[in-house]
Amino acid sequence: MSVLVITVLTLAMLFFLFTTGMSIGIAMAFAGFVGFSLLVGVDAALGLIAMDIYTVFSSYGLTVIILFTLMGQIAVRAGVARDVYDCTHKWAGHLPGGLALGTIAAGGLFKAVCGSGTATTAMFAGISLPEMDRYGYDKRLSTGVVAVLGCIGGLIPPSQTLILYGLITGTSLGQLFLAGIIPGIVMALSFIATLYIWCTINPALGPRGERYSWKARLLSLPSVGWVIGIFLGVFGGLMAGFFTPTEAGSIGSAAVLILSIAKRNINWKGTIRALTESAYMACMMLFLLAGATILGHFFAVTRAPNMVSDFLGTLNLNPYLIIGIICVIYIIGGEFIDDLAFFMLATPIFLPVVQNLGFDLIWFGIVITATLMIGVVIPPLAMLVFLVSGMAKVPMSTVYKGVYPFLAAMAVCVLLFMFFPQLSLWLPNLMMK
Repeated sequence: MSVLVITVLTLAMLFFLFTTGMSIGIAMAFAGFVGFSLLVGVDAALGLIAMDIYTVFSSYGLTVIILFTLMGQIAVRAGVARDVYDCTHKWAGHLPGGLALGTIAAGGLFKAVCGSGTATTAMFAGISLPEMDRYGYDKRLSTGVVAVLGCIGGLIPPSQTLILYGLITGTSLGQLFLAGIIPGIVMALSFIATLYIWCTINPALGPRGERYSWKARLLSLPSVGWVIGIFLGVFGGLMAGFFTPTEAGSIGSAAVLILSIAKRNINWKGTIRALTESAYMACMMLFLLAGATILGHFFAVTRAPNMVSDFLGTLNLNPYLIIGIICVIYIIGGEFIDDLAFFMLATPIFLPVVQNLGFDLIWFGIVITATLMIGVVIPPLAMLVFLVSGMAKVPMSTVYKGVYPFLAAMAVCVLLFMFFPQLSLWLPNLMMK
C-alpha cells in the first residue's frame, strides 16, 4: 500500500475508535502503532511505543500537569467555589440577572486555582443552579450561563489546554499563562455584557435578587482575597523567574492545602479524595500525551504535516484567512470527535503552517484555545452541555437555547484575539523579555 492509502486508513480507524468510546489516548496510540507498523515494521512500532510511553511518563517537566491538577482538586474539595460564589452573589445579586453575573465572575476567580473548565462547570452547576431556581430564573438562562462558564477556563491560567499546547509545541508555559490572562478577562466581560443586555431586554429571564448591605459585602471579600493572593503569588513568582512551572504548581498546591486546612474547609477524607481524583485525571492526560506522541511519530513518517503546510502555502490567500480556515477545521473536527482529541491530533499537523506564515506560536495558542472553547458547547459533541443537562435534569435543547447568545460573544472574541495580537502578547512581552 502507498503512504497515502495507509494514512487515510489509519485516520479512518482512529475516527472509528473514537466513536466506540475507547479512551482517547489508547485510541491514538493504537492507531499510531498500526500505521507505523504498516509503514516501517512491527518491531520498530513496538520499540516506538515503549520509548514514547516511557519518555512521557518519566518526564520531570510533565509533573506540571499533575501538580496544577492537584491544586484544582484541593480547591474543589475545600469548597473554594462556594465561598467565591457567595462573595460575588452579595455584590451583584441585586442587578438584572445578578445571580448569573455573579456566577460568571465567581467562575473566573475560581478558575485561577482550578485548571479544568469541566470541573468549573460541574462545581457551579451544583452551587448556582439551585440558587437561580430559587429566585425564579429562566432555565434557558441559568443552564446556558453555567454551561459556558467552563469556556473561560480554557484561557485563564492554569489552563489544562494551554499546558497541553505548550507541551506539544515546546512553547513557554509561563508565556502562555501570561498570554491567556487578558483574553480570559475579555471573554468573561463579553459574557457579562451579553447577559446584562439579555436580562435588560427581558427582565423576567433573571429577576433581581436580594440587595446586601455594604458591611455584608465587605465581610465577604476575604473569601476571594486569598484566592487572588495565591494566584498572584504563584504566577507572579513564575513570571519573575523565582521558580519553574513545576515548582509553581507545587507551591500553589501546598498553599491551597495549607489555607484550606487552616480554614477547616477540608478534612482527611477530602484530601484523600483530591489526591485520588488528581492522580486519575493526571494519568489520563499523560496517556493522552503519550498517545498523541505515538500518533505524531506516525505522521512524521508520512510527512502529512509537511504536505498540509505545502498545500496551504500554495493557496494565494491572506495569511489571516488561512488561520481562519484552520479555526473552522478545528470547530468542524470537534463536531465529530472529542474536541480535546482533535486538538491533540490537529495541532502538530497545522503547526508548520503557522510557522511558515510567520505567526507567533503563543498568539496562535490563544486563538486556537478560544476556538476550542466554542467547540465544547456546540452540538453534537458538546461535553459541557451534556454535563449541565444531566445535573439540572433539563433537555439539552433548553441548555442550547441558553448557550446560543454567548456563542456570538465567543465568536467576536476569537476575531478580536486573531486581529489584535497584542491582547495576547502584551503581557508576555512586558514581563518575560
